[in-house]
Amino acid sequence: MNVMRALFVAEKNDAAKGIAAILSRGTAIRRESHSRWNKIYQFNRGCTIVLTSVAGHLLQHKFPETHKNWVKTPMKTLFDVPLEKSVIPGMESIRRTLYEETRQCEVLVIWTDCDREGEDIGAEIVSVCQEVKPNIDVFRARFSEITQSAIWRAVNTLSRLDQRLVDAVECRSELDLRIGAAFSRLQTLHLRFSLKEENFAPIFQEHNEVVSYGSCQFPTLGFVVERYKAIKDFIEEDFWKLEVTHRRDEANVEFSWCRGRLFDKNVVFLDICEEASEARIKSVTSKPKSKWRPVALDTIELEKLSVKKLRISAKDAMAVAEKLYTKGYISYPRTETNKFPSELNLEPFVEQQIANAEWGEFAQELANVGLNPRNGTKTDEAHPPIHPLKFASHNNLIGLDWAIYELVVRHFLACLSHDARGRETTAVLTLGEEEFSASGLVVEDLGYLKVYKYDKWSDRVLPVYRENEILHDYSVNIKEGRTQPPLLLNEADLIALMDKYGIGTDATHAEHIEKIKTRQYATLNKENRFVPGYLGLALVEGYDNMGFAMSKPHLRADLESQLKLICRGERSRDQVLREQISKYRRIFELTEDKIVMISNAFRQYLNMREQELLNASGDSRNTSSTSSRRNGSLPSGGIQKTRAPRKKSLGKGADGGSAVPAIEPQVAEQASTNTSDIDLLESKTNLVIYLYFCFGNF
Repeated sequence: MNVMRALFVAEKNDAAKGIAAILSRGTAIRRESHSRWNKIYQFNRGCTIVLTSVAGHLLQHKFPETHKNWVKTPMKTLFDVPLEKSVIPGMESIRRTLYEETRQCEVLVIWTDCDREGEDIGAEIVSVCQEVKPNIDVFRARFSEITQSAIWRAVNTLSRLDQRLVDAVECRSELDLRIGAAFSRLQTLHLRFSLKEENFAPIFQEHNEVVSYGSCQFPTLGFVVERYKAIKDFIEEDFWKLEVTHRRDEANVEFSWCRGRLFDKNVVFLDICEEASEARIKSVTSKPKSKWRPVALDTIELEKLSVKKLRISAKDAMAVAEKLYTKGYISYPRTETNKFPSELNLEPFVEQQIANAEWGEFAQELANVGLNPRNGTKTDEAHPPIHPLKFASHNNLIGLDWAIYELVVRHFLACLSHDARGRETTAVLTLGEEEFSASGLVVEDLGYLKVYKYDKWSDRVLPVYRENEILHDYSVNIKEGRTQPPLLLNEADLIALMDKYGIGTDATHAEHIEKIKTRQYATLNKENRFVPGYLGLALVEGYDNMGFAMSKPHLRADLESQLKLICRGERSRDQVLREQISKYRRIFELTEDKIVMISNAFRQYLNMREQELLNASGDSRNTSSTSSRRNGSLPSGGIQKTRAPRKKSLGKGADGGSAVPAIEPQVAEQASTNTSDIDLLESKTNLVIYLYFCFGNF
C-alpha cells in the first residue's frame, strides 16, 4: 500500500524550518533543493510530509513583448493590453523544486503568512504546482504565530484559500503595473524630448534615468512636499505675553497668562498689571491626573515607536520583526488589530518574562494581581496584537533584534498593567483684571511606567498656596517670541498620515517610504526628517499646475477602500479594475494634453539649482539676487558636498523590469551648447549639476 505524500509550502525558509521542527518533533531530515536558500524538510506523521518554502512572490504581471518598446508602443494601450504572468527572475530554481516535489505528492498545503499578500503568494504556489499536477488537492493552514499550539491547531483546522483576498491583491498588482508604466513612460519620454536641447538633458539622456510614477509613492511624496511648502510659505509673526514670577521656598514659580499670547504689543496689558495694588490667589484646585498605558500593539504603532524611540527606520524595524516572528519569538507582526481576543490566554506569555532581570519583578506583580489589557477598537479578524511568544535574553538576541524584542515585551507588559496616577494642583492668580495660572504634579503611582521606558512622566513641584492669599514679592514681565513653522515630517509622522488617509496598508507603508528615497524624490536630513528633492518638487508642482490631485491621497485611498470591498465579497475584481482603469485613463489623456507643465516645473527647479551652483562657485555673472527664504528652504549645501555616487537609477521601470532602455539615437544625442550664461557650465560642470541635483541638497 502506498503511503500518501503531502507537500507543505511556507513563505520563507525560516518559517519552514520552524514549522517542520514543531510538526516532526525535531525528527525532520533536511535535504537540499534547487534553491540554495530554500531547504526541504522531510518527516513522517502517518504520511510522508515534504516541507519547503518560497521567497515571497513567485510570479509577476508583465506586458507582452509587443509592448516593451517605450517609443513605439502607444502609451494608452498599456491600460488595455492583456497582461502575462511569468516567474520573477531569480525564482526559477524554486519553481523547479516545486515541480519535482509536486509530481510525487497527492496533497498541497499552503503555509504562507495569513494576510492578503500571503494569500496571493499561496495562489501563485498553487498555480505553479498545478502546471505539473492539475488535480492536486489544495488546503490552507491558518496561523498567527509559529508556536506548538498555533501550528498544531492550524494542522487540525485546514481550510481553503480565500479567493477574495487573492483577487484583491491581483487587482492592485495589475493596476499598479498599468498606471505606473503609462505615467512613467509619459513623464520620462517627455522630459527627454523636451530637454534634449537644454543644459539639463544629460540627466535624462546620458544617464538613462527613469522618472517613475507609483500610485502609492506619489501621494506619499505629496505629504512630504505639502509639509515642506507649508514651512516655506510660513510667515513668522512676533507675539507678546505676560508672565508673573513669584519666589517661594527658594524657587521661582512662573504664572502663565490665561489669555495666552497676543500679536499686538500695544494691547498687552502691562500697565494695568503694574498699576494693580496686589496679586491675589483666586483659587487653588487639586484633581486626580492619569497617564494612560498604551493600547495593544499593532503594526502601525510598532513602526512609529521604532522610528521615534529606537531611531530605527520602519523598513528595518519590520525586517527585524519578521525575523523574530519566523524564529518564534513574537506573534505575526503585520496586523491591524489592537485588541486582544477574549479567548486568548495571555498569562503564560507574562509568566515567561518573570525570568528577566530587568522586568521580571514587574511581570511577577502582573501575574499576582491579574491582567488588565487596555484594548483599542481595531481588528482585522485575522491576527491578534503583536506580543511576545517565548522568553529571550541578551544571550539569544543582540543589536536590533534585541531592541525590537524588548520594545514588544515592554509594550505588552505595559498594556496589561494599569495607568500611571498622580495629582495635579493648579493655582490661579489675579492681578488687576488679568488672570494667571501655575500648576504642579505629584506622581503617586508610576503604574505601567515602571516597565515602559519609552514614556516619561515626572513631578513638577508647586509650592503651597492658599486661596485668597495676597502676594507682594512678585514681578510682571512681557515675554516676546516669534511663531515657528511646523517641523518637516519624520518617518513616524509620514506613517501616521498614510494610515489616516488610507495610503497603502500596514504591510506596505515602509516599502512606499523607502521608494521615494531610493528614487531620490525625497531624502532624510540630519534630524531624520524628510526633505523633498528638486525632482520630487517638480513632479508634484507639475501635476498640481494641471489641476490634478495626483499628489493628494484621495485617488489611492479610494482604490484601497475598493480592495477592502473585494476582500469582503461586496465587489468583484473585474468591477474594480474596469472603474479604476477608466478613471486613470481619463486622467492620463488629460495629462498628455498638459504634459508641458511638468517640463516647465523641471526647468524652474533645475535652473534654481544651477543658479545656486553659480553662486556657490563665486561667479559674478547673472547676479540678480533672490531673497533667501528664512523658513523651509531646501538645504543648498555647497559644491564641496558633492561626491561621485555609484551609478543609481531614479527608479526601476514601472513595468517591473530594469530601467528604460535607451531610446532612439536622435533622442539621446548630446545637448547643444548655449552661448549665453550657460556657456559657463562646461562638461565638467554639467556633471557637477547632475551629481548635485541628485545628492547635493541633502
